[in-house]
Amino acid sequence: MSLEPAWAGTEESEYRHEMASRFSYSRWDGTQRGFDLDADAVFEELTDELLYHGDVNSALRRMMQEGMTDRNGDRIKGLREILEQLRAKRAEKLAQHDLGGVYDEISRELDDIVDEERHAIDNALREAQSSGDQRRADTAEQTATDRNLQLDLMPSDLAGKVRDLQNYNFESAEAARRFEEMLDRLRQQLAQQMVDQMTGAMSQMTEADMARMKDMLGALNEMLERHANGEDPRFEEFMEQYGDFFDGDPQTLEELLESMAERMAAMQAMLNSMTPEQRAQLQSLSEQLMEDLDLRWQMDQLGSHLQSMFPQMGWQQSYEFSGDDPMGMGQALSTMAELGEMDQLENLLRNATSPGALAEADMDRVRELMGPDTAEALERLAELTKMLTEAGLIEHTEGRLELTPKGMRAIGSNALRDLFSQLTKESVGQHQINRIGQGHERTYDTKAYEYGDPFQLDLHRTIRNALRRSGPGTPVSLSAEDFEIEQTEHLTRSATVLMLDLSMSMPMRDNFLPAKKVAMALHHLISSQFPRDYLGLVGFSETARIVTPEQLPEVSWDFVYGTNMHHGFMLARQLLSKQTGNKQIIMITDGEPTAHLLNSGEVYFNYPPVRETVEATLREVLRCTKEGIRINTFVLDVTTALRAFIEQMTQINRGRAFFTTNSDLGDYVLVDFIQQRRERSRGRRAG
Repeated sequence: MSLEPAWAGTEESEYRHEMASRFSYSRWDGTQRGFDLDADAVFEELTDELLYHGDVNSALRRMMQEGMTDRNGDRIKGLREILEQLRAKRAEKLAQHDLGGVYDEISRELDDIVDEERHAIDNALREAQSSGDQRRADTAEQTATDRNLQLDLMPSDLAGKVRDLQNYNFESAEAARRFEEMLDRLRQQLAQQMVDQMTGAMSQMTEADMARMKDMLGALNEMLERHANGEDPRFEEFMEQYGDFFDGDPQTLEELLESMAERMAAMQAMLNSMTPEQRAQLQSLSEQLMEDLDLRWQMDQLGSHLQSMFPQMGWQQSYEFSGDDPMGMGQALSTMAELGEMDQLENLLRNATSPGALAEADMDRVRELMGPDTAEALERLAELTKMLTEAGLIEHTEGRLELTPKGMRAIGSNALRDLFSQLTKESVGQHQINRIGQGHERTYDTKAYEYGDPFQLDLHRTIRNALRRSGPGTPVSLSAEDFEIEQTEHLTRSATVLMLDLSMSMPMRDNFLPAKKVAMALHHLISSQFPRDYLGLVGFSETARIVTPEQLPEVSWDFVYGTNMHHGFMLARQLLSKQTGNKQIIMITDGEPTAHLLNSGEVYFNYPPVRETVEATLREVLRCTKEGIRINTFVLDVTTALRAFIEQMTQINRGRAFFTTNSDLGDYVLVDFIQQRRERSRGRRAG
């Protein structure tokens, strides 16, 4: 059966007015941002997810994962895309750098010093040999042989090479000077790295600074012990004395310790990422140069404290660098810190269960690591829950987010608009109603009052009639002949029950979302445009159940087999028995009846349908027919067997059947509802 769509102009104009009233305008002052994200735009994007899953929390999580598009058409990245970008950036760094540079730069400098020493040895030997003094020449040759042998026998590892050079008697004063300067610089750098990995201090350290740092470490470990014992850690006192060691101006002990833990974890990650040979060389060199046992003990104590307090910092983390660009110590630590921050950000994003959790990210650091677009996307995603809550569309209820009544109406409104927007202008006909009757729907026309009319006075026209009759001036004298009343459409009350198939086949064939969208749209249409009408809701799968309007947004399909139309018709008939006016059932389904209720109340299921199930269903159809209930069926994914059953049911009930698809289901149901309602109104007036 085909259906010619018809649309009533009154509902369309009122609907457009409703949508237009959702926006307010103000004079541009140069500070406003263009159309961006607002609660209505976000809710429009959420509508299909809310309809499909029926859960605000799930819908927000999915939007957070997938991203969205703002009113300007600009794409806002979701967490899935941001995580892919984050992993790609980390992989790029690992593919670029090589940790060998941490000790290669030291090794190269030592090789240069040794080469300079060998050059000096050769020069001294040549001078002695050219002096004409044989004794001097013999002595110089023996000395040169001994020194070259010492240099040849030096171990290849850095720590061993440094140890042997410390005991070596240099020929070259310049080489000796360079070696001592290098040792001083390495000691200072290693000490500085100890401080940097804790505090971020970057100033050059003197011996006095080193002594004060040991005092600071001792005071810090004592403060941690007091904190662990539940005593006052005396944080303010500590910062007053040693605050200059720490950048970032930490305001609490937790903030200070977290910053230190991040730096020390970065150092540990660098060691973890080295090859065993690289790690052994660096650690041996550190032990060779840093002979201050007290300092090393204090550092070990601090590391142990911080690891127990911040186990989530990734102390066992390591990275596999595969690039050719060698990094020095400073660059390596900086890179490790950056990789650690990327890991923490990834962990935050992966474990975020709601948009509000994203607010914990340091957006300034995200901006530095990932760029301004990504930081802005995270900021917008983090505001979703707050934005919808402040707009009154959702609310926190017992630890969960739930739709408010306003939110439920908004879903229906969005679903209705979405379905109507799919109707082409050619198919949306304007239907003119000539006959005027009594009711509550305004036509915006007026007439002179006659005895028996509802006294819905049009005050403007009434006063104008009085002024025309008696002339201008006050007071205005009214008489019965001046009265002019508003005319209204003749109203016929309708009672409808929507039967919605919730069986497993509906989502499997992508029919559930279109069907539920129709249910929400029909509910919104009736409640907003025909408030005197009744709409009942029945969901059916293995069994049927009555659904209240408040429950409708959360309705989902059932993870059971069975299409129990028999029980659905029974409940629908019971609901309509309490109503007056024209009665109809609108059923949306994609399957044959495969289940029915036995006399015992138990459910009988079988696929393919058995004769007992079909007969029980048709008996209930006959009962509906005898009670004057029209059944209109909208069939999705019709099969030969399903078509045969629907035609048999339609023949009994004299209702109508529409064989359609999920893409135009909404057009058929809503347009047919309005068309049939108008036809009933015209039929009553004609009678």
